[in-house]
Amino acid sequence: MEQPQPSAEPQSPPGTGKPPLRVGMVGYAFMGAAHSQGWRTAGRVFDLPRQPVLAVLCGRDGAAARTAADRLGWAAVETDWRALIARDDVDLVDICTPGDSHAEIALAALAAGKHVLCEKPLANTVDEAVTMTRAADEAYGRGRLAMVGFNYRRVPATALARRMVADGRLGTLRHVRVAYLQDWLTDPGFPLTWRLRKELAGSGALGDLGAHIVDLAQYLAGERLAGVSALTETFVRERPLPGGAGSGLTAMPAAGTGTVTVDDAALFTGRFASGALASFEATRYATGRKNALRIELNGERGSLCFDLERLNELWFHDATDPGAEAGFRRILVTEPDHPYIDAWWPPGHGLGYEHTFVHQVRDLVHAIDEGRRPDPSFADGLQVQRVLAAVEESAGKNSVYTPVAD
Repeated sequence: MEQPQPSAEPQSPPGTGKPPLRVGMVGYAFMGAAHSQGWRTAGRVFDLPRQPVLAVLCGRDGAAARTAADRLGWAAVETDWRALIARDDVDLVDICTPGDSHAEIALAALAAGKHVLCEKPLANTVDEAVTMTRAADEAYGRGRLAMVGFNYRRVPATALARRMVADGRLGTLRHVRVAYLQDWLTDPGFPLTWRLRKELAGSGALGDLGAHIVDLAQYLAGERLAGVSALTETFVRERPLPGGAGSGLTAMPAAGTGTVTVDDAALFTGRFASGALASFEATRYATGRKNALRIELNGERGSLCFDLERLNELWFHDATDPGAEAGFRRILVTEPDHPYIDAWWPPGHGLGYEHTFVHQVRDLVHAIDEGRRPDPSFADGLQVQRVLAAVEESAGKNSVYTPVAD
């Protein structure tokens, strides 16, 4: 275990007069960098009741972790997540590791009296997610909170869409259709990274992308999926072994090949408890699509449409308008009374992907200060895990309609 001296004693910025919320983060790759942005920025943009402090970063390679800590703004480094949890200068553990370690780290952190933020999907299996949710419920009774990181809830346009649905602007919901399309696996020479190994990732496009769109669909609809009928496919079943560490969604190949043990794409239909119908597509083989997430909701009184590639816009059709004037209209979600926007720029000045992680920190810090359950909770993450499990079960039974476990 490496224990280098911190570059500075973690403390709140001078003059804030606010108690610190000292964060220890495990993992520093793509999601670690995104979460770091959130922790660095939230207290400088929003008036938070506690000031986030980037206390400790954990990674197995001490030198690489130190380099990442210096770049991302973390004061100290550990090479063993158990040592990070044991530190008395850590109030919250942020888990940004592959899914196979989520349960072990989260359970240990909650048992040690820490708050927890865990990246999605919550776990690799339903059983793990059940155990984590029970531990989170017990920890809540001791004043410790656990949240799962579905950051697309924190786009101002999707938060506005949720508000409009809750206000009845769509009336009774009829349809939800959603797709999340990427193309980073279309090259068969791309290496067999951890995301393509079931023992590490749990599933492929289903857990990576499908978890996001299942959560977003249920969040916007305000109700849960009751059952699904699914197809999954693995298009390239053998890939080169990886040669060394990758960065983000990139990696270099080495000699030899290995077997892909996760899905490359998932396509499924679903039914909400109310009877509304839904369709979902999650793939990492949509050539030309980099990070294309699009969702549309149709109701008796209107429709809403959101496209992540135009994330400052929400499209709304009001079916109560006169026919001669009816049609989708663009809402530019940059006004001060739109969700989260009052802390940022003048109207018309858009936000980006990284701001969703700032908003995630904002909401979590307020929940901790108020002692209320965070949203989305581990229970929400468990419910998404049950939907993913039903999708896998249905696909394994030739698309038989499969109820989502309660």
